[in-house]
Amino acid sequence: MKESKNDFSQGSIAKSILSLAVPMTVAQLTVVLYNVVDRMFIGHIPDVGRDALTGIGLVMPVVYIITAFSNLSGMGGAPLFSIARGHGDDQEAQRIMGNAFVYLLVLGAALMAVFYLFLDPILYLVGGSDATVVYGRQYLLIYLIGTIPVMLSLGMNPFINAQGFGRTGMMTVLLGAVLNTILDPVFIFLFNMGIAGAALATVISQLCSALWVLRFLTGKKAILPLTRRCLGFHLPLIGRITSLGLSGFTFSVTNSLVQGTGNALLQHYGTLHGGAAMGDLYVSAMTVTTSVREIFIQPIQGLTQGAQPVLGYNFGAGQYSRVRQGIRFVTLASLGYSVVTWAFIMLFPKAWIMLFNDDPALLDIGVRAMQIFFCAYFAMAFQSSGQHTFVALGYARKAVFFSLFRKVILVIPAMYLLSHLMGPYGVFAAEPVSNVIGGAACYITMMLTVWRQLKQPDHVPAA
Repeated sequence: MKESKNDFSQGSIAKSILSLAVPMTVAQLTVVLYNVVDRMFIGHIPDVGRDALTGIGLVMPVVYIITAFSNLSGMGGAPLFSIARGHGDDQEAQRIMGNAFVYLLVLGAALMAVFYLFLDPILYLVGGSDATVVYGRQYLLIYLIGTIPVMLSLGMNPFINAQGFGRTGMMTVLLGAVLNTILDPVFIFLFNMGIAGAALATVISQLCSALWVLRFLTGKKAILPLTRRCLGFHLPLIGRITSLGLSGFTFSVTNSLVQGTGNALLQHYGTLHGGAAMGDLYVSAMTVTTSVREIFIQPIQGLTQGAQPVLGYNFGAGQYSRVRQGIRFVTLASLGYSVVTWAFIMLFPKAWIMLFNDDPALLDIGVRAMQIFFCAYFAMAFQSSGQHTFVALGYARKAVFFSLFRKVILVIPAMYLLSHLMGPYGVFAAEPVSNVIGGAACYITMMLTVWRQLKQPDHVPAA
């Protein structure tokens, strides 16, 4: 009964995608709230808000790294899980999920140890100054305690969605985000804990989300539950999970690399143009700008990731015409959304900055920075649609390449070149360059390779 209920090879392909994408989008937005809400409250701490916000900007590369390793297991294992379900091999699907779980535990423990050992050098490397590193350190000393819970929450939730329980997956992160939003002002302002209070609120919230995920996956409602029998660390399978998860991993790692490089360049050129305080101001502007991007990009990520189980299931079942329908739907929906939000950001940049801090100097720099950064935002729809199609259908190398191409081959060199020509604003100008070139290259390649292969007749295995 449960298996037939979540048979993605039947009914409207758009409805199947939206049944997962809508709750997943809410889930993606609430994941962002873990960190963005922290930044909003921290930016309004009396007297030190702007410097504390800059300190949180130094933390963002570390958060991206933790997310990257969560994606390595979750976004690598869940598509393999969906394809195994499409083939009707439930035992293999459970084995994939069990190995992904153990993999997350190992990665989480290793990351926590590394970051604690090299905390201060990392914060200075990504653009910190003596005035701002102190805030980043205060936050991370507590935040890193929750490394394993946040990785379990992010890394195992895709296995809930892959079984068709999009609403339950949404509740995983909604629970944590709501709790975080409640606890932030209590710890920061009522208990006067400042930035440490924001970190503590996040750790408690992450723990609750992780417990929710494990309770569902080990319970009776799951189609394929997580059991002791399916746990393991089978190296060939871990290799397959890692290979396919490299796209999501690379996306977050390169976000970390770009954020850290951008912060360092802004600190350097800002200091040249007006001293260390000006360098901190530009880093703060980047923190706000990337925070706004995180909010607006989540519906696209939710849609494309929600489509992955549906596309993967139909691909495994030989329903190629339905895969093509799904790709068309995701592309058009992503593009329509991104054009609307692009216009909204470009028209009202000041309103978004003021959510984080209302310092006149930050507003002056931030408005121009945000308009430059987002001027070609709509092109991200093509990057996301193409890349997630590669992931859903198991084309790991192509997905990884285009993630690296946009962020490493395009953005980072552009940051160095344009900042040399334009000063600090050149760092922000690198983003639209990569959006247009990277998005076009990824989507055109997908159409010339995967799309052509999907034109073969459907192959439905005999019952």
